[in-house]
Amino acid sequence: MVKTVSIQGIKGSFHHIVAKTYFDNDVEIDECMSFDAVVDNLISKKSDVAVMALENTIAGSILPNYALIDKFNLHIIGEHYLDIQHNLMAYPGQKIEDIKEVYSHPMALLQCKIFFKDYPHIKLVEDKDTAETAERIKTNQLMGVAAIASKTAAEIFGLEILAESIQTIKENETRFVIVKTQNSVLDESEITKASIRFVVEHKRGSLASVLNVLSDCRMSLTKIQSLPKIETPWKYAFFVDVTFLKYSNFEKAKSILDIMVKEFKVLGEYKNAKL
Repeated sequence: MVKTVSIQGIKGSFHHIVAKTYFDNDVEIDECMSFDAVVDNLISKKSDVAVMALENTIAGSILPNYALIDKFNLHIIGEHYLDIQHNLMAYPGQKIEDIKEVYSHPMALLQCKIFFKDYPHIKLVEDKDTAETAERIKTNQLMGVAAIASKTAAEIFGLEILAESIQTIKENETRFVIVKTQNSVLDESEITKASIRFVVEHKRGSLASVLNVLSDCRMSLTKIQSLPKIETPWKYAFFVDVTFLKYSNFEKAKSILDIMVKEFKVLGEYKNAKL
């Protein structure tokens, strides 16, 4: 069954690559220029499912996306880790010395800024999306302008790669999550990872007590991220990812935390993509 998948960016973007890989190409792509638009299309049922980047090994967590998932009660039904290789590309027939400006998404520029120290004549300009910049260069036949994007984008838009893998750290991976407005329907035997969200009392040892419960229930903590509660100054919500071998262990942890903490919520139960 063909699914409509909302992505931030256009075809050739890293979100597009994840959508094709996760769903074996059997998807229709709904291109959005912002994550807010991605969520709007999901809520309005214009799309069936969405792909959202959550964290990168170089740039860290993408906090606004945690907030969107929480605010709109979205459910994580899966995850995918993508090796991010950034490539410098331009309209054919140019060399890197001809390039005066490079446009790309702020995250891509951040991950590649060391490379450009050897090219002080190049101005780095933040843009909406990696692949959209590549498309604009092709459409307008722009000279002296380059983009940072995937090899897929270079192939789609017929651009020439001037330098490969220009990211500062070569082991550069982004974790993407697959989200829907309803829970996953996986069998419990297939569920090996979960994302939860909670608020703890503002007193000594409250977070440590929660972590002890997770440990006692044989949970392995893979991620913890705090986010301020905008409506309550100096209070924070914690977003935690845990992995486990038995779903019954997670069920036990849920029942205890539901009593221990405030605003306990399960954001998703899914397969651990790292297994």
